[in-house]
Amino acid sequence: MRYTTTNPATGEALDSWETFSREETLAILARTDAAFRSWRRTPLDQRTVLLTRLAAVLRERRDEHARDITLEMGKPIVEARAEVEKCAWLCDVYAERGAGWLAELEVAADGRRHRVAWQPLGVVLAVMPWNFPFWQALRFAVPTLLAGNAGLLKHARNVPRCAFAIEAAFREAGFPEHLFRNVLADHGTVGALIDDDRICGVSLTGSTAAGERVAERAGRALKKVVLELGGSDPFIVLDDADIEIAAAAAVRGRALNTGQSCIAAKRFIVAEPLVEAFTARFAELMAGLKIGDPLDESVQVGPLVDAAARDEAEGQLRRTLAMGARLVCGGGRPDRPGFYLEPAVVAGVTPAMPLAAEEVFAPIAPVLTARDDDEAVAVANAGEFGLGGSVWTRDLERGEALARRLEAGSVFVNSIVKSDPRMPFGGVKKSGLGRELAEFGLREFVNIQGVNVYDHA
Repeated sequence: MRYTTTNPATGEALDSWETFSREETLAILARTDAAFRSWRRTPLDQRTVLLTRLAAVLRERRDEHARDITLEMGKPIVEARAEVEKCAWLCDVYAERGAGWLAELEVAADGRRHRVAWQPLGVVLAVMPWNFPFWQALRFAVPTLLAGNAGLLKHARNVPRCAFAIEAAFREAGFPEHLFRNVLADHGTVGALIDDDRICGVSLTGSTAAGERVAERAGRALKKVVLELGGSDPFIVLDDADIEIAAAAAVRGRALNTGQSCIAAKRFIVAEPLVEAFTARFAELMAGLKIGDPLDESVQVGPLVDAAARDEAEGQLRRTLAMGARLVCGGGRPDRPGFYLEPAVVAGVTPAMPLAAEEVFAPIAPVLTARDDDEAVAVANAGEFGLGGSVWTRDLERGEALARRLEAGSVFVNSIVKSDPRMPFGGVKKSGLGRELAEFGLREFVNIQGVNVYDHA
């Protein structure tokens, strides 16, 4: 079996890579485990210095990395550069704040001295997706290594250039050889890694189905998991919202990465008095987005990742329209090579229709109507996902109160949902387990050790 990559903008083959054998992969794990044994004793201030170097390496090679992202998975080049820059910022934040986040805690108890310490566990396996190939891998790796662990990356099959480039960046920054490695492994080998005692935990970003399989396998081996899975984030427009501001934000929230994001705005729940005007302006802006070659600096919407992704999105759209929804704009295939789909806005959608009931990984926006705030919350919370959500209103108190009622890991008032290394990131319900980023992600794969000292009896 080989890793064969295709440029989604043209449909043409890019590269072909030989899949690592199980023996080769386990040999890499052995070297990574050995690197961990030394790294765990490296002082924290030395680890943070290496993170600062990693930020510099990423910035120096930003354009090169961005081009690899765009060629392998089709992200518009402007967004690809922003992704690499965000990874460098991630390094900056952890280099600046990591020591404080890992500082021991003092606890008052019945002895002379009681402290809580954070000890590294070992090698953490990361199973990562293609849609943010640098960000999601670095989002795992930076806190994992800073905490004193080692990392083994099994990246998506269509982004091996990115995977090897990330490994090289750690090496160039001066991290110990083999501390962070990439493996081109098949599903059977991933299972063997999870079973191996040298793997202490698993972090997966991907589909709910993939998360269930990995969690089941890791559970049998009593391994810790962090799962960032699917999302169908509600974008709630209250009756006092500024339509122009909300519609422009709705376009950013839905069209970023050509709609291929777990935290994209995916269900647009609009107060009844505004729904007609909002839908019209939203559709006007979506129809005005420039589609084309993602290497073109002016392009805002690139291709979907492959033909299967486009077929799935078209099927969800077709089934929703057959149930009575109305296509306001887009939804067709542009006359060009590659896996393109015009951004679409669909009106008259109800919660049971596929565009609202399922996760949609494409620039298709279903608009639902809510009579009041309570109905908006009920519709937002009705789905199986709980990753993020946003509320749009002129009344910040009202907006925050409503946002706190959403069953989601991250909620925003007057902002699209986004990840920030200073804030925890993750979901509830079928959107996952555990947290990434900030101090919470830093402490996921550690032994929380209670240290208790008493006077000699």
